[in-house]
Amino acid sequence: MLKTKCNDSGTLFACTDHRVSLFVLWVGLLTLVLAQGVAAASFDSDRQLGIPGPRDCFWLRGPFSADPYINLAYPDANVYYWAGVFTIPEGARLELLGEYPHSRYMSFVSYDERGRPQESLPDFLIRPDEGPNPYEVGAARTATQRSYRVEVLPTAPEAQRAVGSRQSGGDYNEIHAPYYGKGKQQAILYRIYLPDRGTEPDGGASLPTPVLHLESGETLRGKEACSALRTRQPAALAPDAAGISAAVYRDLINQPDRPDTWPAQNPATWHIQLDRTSLLGIYTGEINENARRSEGGFYPNPDNHYIRTIVNRRHGPVFLIRAKAPTTPATVGGESDMTDGELRYWSVCANQSFVNTRVNDCLYDEELPRDPRGYFTVVVSRAEDRPRNAHTACGIGWLPMAPDGDGMFDEDVTVVQLRHMLPAEDFLHSIDRIDSQDQMEATLGEYMPKTAYLQTNQVEAFFPCLGS
Repeated sequence: MLKTKCNDSGTLFACTDHRVSLFVLWVGLLTLVLAQGVAAASFDSDRQLGIPGPRDCFWLRGPFSADPYINLAYPDANVYYWAGVFTIPEGARLELLGEYPHSRYMSFVSYDERGRPQESLPDFLIRPDEGPNPYEVGAARTATQRSYRVEVLPTAPEAQRAVGSRQSGGDYNEIHAPYYGKGKQQAILYRIYLPDRGTEPDGGASLPTPVLHLESGETLRGKEACSALRTRQPAALAPDAAGISAAVYRDLINQPDRPDTWPAQNPATWHIQLDRTSLLGIYTGEINENARRSEGGFYPNPDNHYIRTIVNRRHGPVFLIRAKAPTTPATVGGESDMTDGELRYWSVCANQSFVNTRVNDCLYDEELPRDPRGYFTVVVSRAEDRPRNAHTACGIGWLPMAPDGDGMFDEDVTVVQLRHMLPAEDFLHSIDRIDSQDQMEATLGEYMPKTAYLQTNQVEAFFPCLGS
């Protein structure tokens, strides 16, 4: 399919593709919703609209994940997160009281109005009120005493914690959420990665409860705290906080003297996540190697490091990925103790464009079969092109390309992303160890994804299903 062509006016409305008009309508409706504060409608109304998952007066927005949840900002399909938007009154002190969920990982991350992380508080920096922290290696994951409390500070951190490292430091049980904008707004995301089977989406634990200690000495909880924190205020976001504009994206994919498959290449070129300029640099070539890596996505998790590539099925209907699989703890089956691994978590995801930032689906570490050498194989294709041996029983994982491709202009485009979370100190082949783009293959070694575009029948012929 050819890319959408627009006339010389250069506006979205000049494009002939009907999906652009629908997108413009969606943007207009979203703008109206945010302006009127309807985005913070009651969670009771959300349930009536069919949005699944728990919400409360503080964690109004979410859960974010793959469909049928709120699918935005490239969520991992095995992760659930909620956003709280609020303002701590002058002189007040805010605590979040919670219970550790039954999951692989949990964290709190504060953000600014552009969706850039300000500070991450990962689970291993949250000390329990009593009992073990179930995320520490060797701890009992099924312990009944699971409570903790986290203080939210309305100031910027004096020093940045290490990004994506188990050696992150700083004060325990504290997260800085600095004010932004004229309304002195604050934002925190609460994430749960890979809840134990049967506990989705909240890991079998209630969402953390806000407790507000006013300057007067009065303490407010629940709905009273939410009212004082103004949790129903509209989110004051920059236009590109959760996705770039359709106009910017159209210009990126329609650069002169570029092939119609640009920037997809065969074999694929992978890019580390740096800042927003470097993210768009996948298309433009403008890369800032010195940028802080946690700022390039859309509300990214600083405990992850990412590489991604743009896939175009005009190179071939089936995109194959093969690499050595890092080891991780086993948790999804409700294992009794927390074990160690080279990474805390990793996954491969197929996504749509930088405009709608939707995830098609992801495969996480435990569900991907390995061959005797510890390698995994994943193929990405449309459903109708799926090889008959692309099943875990045959040792091959499968991820879908969306029927409408990038969700905007090109039915043949998919964004594929690999994420590594919290590597062990002695694991030298994690994405966070990559110093520069040209050192990627040398650093990752056997863990570097090798790719090929194939025909469906070639996959069926080259990878016979031998079963278990």
